[in-house]
Amino acid sequence: MAAEHRYIRGIRANLHQFVQQAIQVFFVGLVIGMERNVLPVLSQDFGVPKGSFLFLMSFVVSFGFVKGILNFVAGRLSERIGRKKVLLLGWLGAVPIPFMILYAPSWGWIVAANVFLGINQGFAWSMTVTSKVDITRAEQRGFATGVNEFAGYAAVGIGGLVTGYLSVIYGPREALASFTLAVILVAALIAIVFVRETLPWAKAESHEHAQGTYSGHRPRFPSGVSAHPSTWEIFTLVSFRHPTLSALCQAGVTNKIADALLWVLFPVFLHEHGLELVQIGWVTAVYGMVWGVSQLGTGALSDIIGRKKTIVAGLWLLGLGIASVPVVNGMAAWMGSAIVMGVGMALLYPNIIASVADISHPNWRSSSLGVYRYWRDTGYAIGAIALGLVAQWSNGIEAAFWFTSVVLGLSGMLLVLRAEETHPMLNPA
Repeated sequence: MAAEHRYIRGIRANLHQFVQQAIQVFFVGLVIGMERNVLPVLSQDFGVPKGSFLFLMSFVVSFGFVKGILNFVAGRLSERIGRKKVLLLGWLGAVPIPFMILYAPSWGWIVAANVFLGINQGFAWSMTVTSKVDITRAEQRGFATGVNEFAGYAAVGIGGLVTGYLSVIYGPREALASFTLAVILVAALIAIVFVRETLPWAKAESHEHAQGTYSGHRPRFPSGVSAHPSTWEIFTLVSFRHPTLSALCQAGVTNKIADALLWVLFPVFLHEHGLELVQIGWVTAVYGMVWGVSQLGTGALSDIIGRKKTIVAGLWLLGLGIASVPVVNGMAAWMGSAIVMGVGMALLYPNIIASVADISHPNWRSSSLGVYRYWRDTGYAIGAIALGLVAQWSNGIEAAFWFTSVVLGLSGMLLVLRAEETHPMLNPA
């Protein structure tokens, strides 16, 4: 009973740690943000032939596969050794990135550097999400994940914009390497000194469920799952056997196919249509910052009206924004497309995470989130291959935008048909 009292859940009761986790994900976002503008545009300087779209996308393939797998590993590992240790492993894994970019003789080094980027993202970003869910109440999860993804993706936009300016002043390699190294060192130091282990909160919640003393709204946990399921049991449950969880996983894959397009081909598209590096940085930054800032509202919105409506609306709005890119022309118009895409991402992104967390038991919630994040971020690799092939086959980028828009529309329809509302207050057990 003393342990339960000690580990009270709620944002207000754990505000210091809530803020610390937001700071951590902000730094994680800066690391990936430095790639969102400069590298795709300057890929020819690393030996990527013009028009070799599949080769260009290869650095996203390596990132997606590694991050996807390590999301799952991080979830399981954190239930054994704790969240903070996994977070620190993520920052340790990032150390080679700036040096590999600085001294890269070919695009192969960039592909290899993104393996380490996948390690950083898979371990560090995963733990910021899991830790926030540990210390907040069920009815706050939409807002909590919204804050988390706001901090991370606002930083993605800022990182791309800042490195665009720094690259013009100091040169691309030097700017990317020095910026990334500074971020890694500062973030790791803050994590060591200020971040607290949150696994005890999850254990206290599990004890409340076991003792029948849990006072919140009753979640719809999947039936027929053991108290401490095996890795395979969790993986198959979330991936295939549970209709809502599997539908959420496919939506995660689809949104990362879209983000792979916007990460790599969108800057190249803008460059081919006459925009300069700093202008491209502004357009891509608007996408990232709108995505990030909007999540402060969209996460909280799902706590009121439910997860399913916001996720479906987000998938379809994102598809609409992507379809508009080849149709409109000019920097202002493409910024408008970026705003629509950013709002769409904001509606779906934190709320899929909250939805998975809603119906996952605290004993295996981190693993469940890890499986979802495995599929979601493997979507980067799937998207990079598919979009590279589409662009290569059509000998142009426009077809990749149409392909992605159709996929998002179908994904939203599948979610409508297969998933149920997961918010425990709106659809309790």
